Amino acid sequence: MAEHRRQDPHDPGGRRRRAAWASISALVVAAAVVLGLTVWPGGDHGGDGGGPGTASSADALTDSPTPAASYPVAKPPRTIPSVRDFQAARGPGWKPAKSARVLAGDEGLADEAKLLAGELGMRYGGEAEPRRGDVWLGLDEKAKGGDEAYTLRVAGGQARITSAGQDGVWWGTRTLKQSVRADGTAPEGTVSDRPAKPQRGFMLDVSRKWYDEDWIKARIAELADLKYNQFGLHFSDDQAFRVESSSHPEIVSAQHLTKAQVRSIVAYAAARHVTVVPEIDSPGHLGTVIKAHPGLQLRDAAGKTVEGAVDIGNPEAARIVDDLLKEYASLFPGRWWHLGADEYQALVRSDPEASFPQLAALARKKYGEKGRVRDLAQAWLNDRAKTVREAREGRVARAWNDGFLAEGQVVADRTVEVAYWTGKELGARPPAAYLAEGRPVLNYNDEFLYYVLGEPNTFTYPTGQRIYESWTPRVLRGTSPVPASYDHLIEGGGFAVWGDFPNAQTQDQVATGIRMPLRALAEKLWPRAEKPARSWADFQTVSRAIG
Repeated sequence: MAEHRRQDPHDPGGRRRRAAWASISALVVAAAVVLGLTVWPGGDHGGDGGGPGTASSADALTDSPTPAASYPVAKPPRTIPSVRDFQAARGPGWKPAKSARVLAGDEGLADEAKLLAGELGMRYGGEAEPRRGDVWLGLDEKAKGGDEAYTLRVAGGQARITSAGQDGVWWGTRTLKQSVRADGTAPEGTVSDRPAKPQRGFMLDVSRKWYDEDWIKARIAELADLKYNQFGLHFSDDQAFRVESSSHPEIVSAQHLTKAQVRSIVAYAAARHVTVVPEIDSPGHLGTVIKAHPGLQLRDAAGKTVEGAVDIGNPEAARIVDDLLKEYASLFPGRWWHLGADEYQALVRSDPEASFPQLAALARKKYGEKGRVRDLAQAWLNDRAKTVREAREGRVARAWNDGFLAEGQVVADRTVEVAYWTGKELGARPPAAYLAEGRPVLNYNDEFLYYVLGEPNTFTYPTGQRIYESWTPRVLRGTSPVPASYDHLIEGGGFAVWGDFPNAQTQDQVATGIRMPLRALAEKLWPRAEKPARSWADFQTVSRAIG
């Protein structure tokens, strides 16, 4: 019988039968793919435990045992911002399952793993050994690219995210989450990703327009998914002071955030790797302080008060601001503090010395005959920067670009970051002037990145398309970029919402209005590309897909 069934290799009929069996086998595999089945060697149909799909360690990921020829080459994940590099492979990819787990390969990643598990409808599995279907998060001190760089590898039925730092692992989870949102799966292959710019921010003016805690947290979650890492809180201005204070309760507005609420916001942001950056603007924009302490208000030679400006020659004004900076040092434990320093009204006069002779006299007394009012203002900024550094070790101060004054006897502290927003002020210097001094600069170009409620003066609400197609981090003023040789000094950029006319839009309308500009800006701050690879229409399609 056996001899009767053996085929002669020269028999044409045998060749036809072998070809038929090959065709049938191919149809079986194809049917399995169509039905969404994974055919494993030995007839195993997968599952989340044991068998060929089980990894003995975090490094045990192998290529999918499914015949590669049964799958097309994977396409890059659809995300915002787009990933910088994707090495495609053939395979089924990875998709979340309720029976699968998110695992923390390091105890320091437990919070990230729990958050991701909740977002994907999966279980948190602690530091267990990964199985097929699991997501594994791990730290690798030998990984290259810095703490924000990460690798996301999908193979062997698992998704593995590694980085040298916790930040990078978190950004990798955002890529995984968005890919699943867009297409239900993460593609087979390896994502190697890192940001082009280290500072990617958003600033909210809660002084002139009130935003509640829930709205703020919703924006932080949105920002985190887009890989922003800073949330600026402008809570002090002429109209209101919005954070509880024990050192100066007399300046706090009736509607404000309690310290408990601030701690909750800061913790919520930190869990999503976003740093809350507070701003107490001075020596201008201090109307609420002046209301409680009218004797501190600046007056000109005619005795007329100057709106929002304190008398920088009065030591009491500096003392109150320093009290607040010291009080909030632990409430806002992040690395950065914004000192404002913009639009000090004494400096917008054509002849500050003639308009404010008392300040001019003090400047000459302190800095000699060449001393000017601008030297007092520059010293104010330097002193406040010193206060925040002494209040918390390692703190980095920043200020708006019109707070950095040229050609004076006092030079702005070299460690203070420049937040460049405008070139419209009296005696404005172009962006290159700051960069030529070797100063680190953040891009807040008000022609692209300022969302000013009510659109006063020449402001118009920015659009995502204009940012996407016409702005880059080197476009600091107007529409022309600074030379590429300065790129390394541009730390990043940020989008700002200002409440000049607070009733012009509701909270919900603001959230809707800034949605696409935030997504476009994220795309321009993360991948290193002057011109995005996707068209605006394609970018909108991806935006709809990720939700």
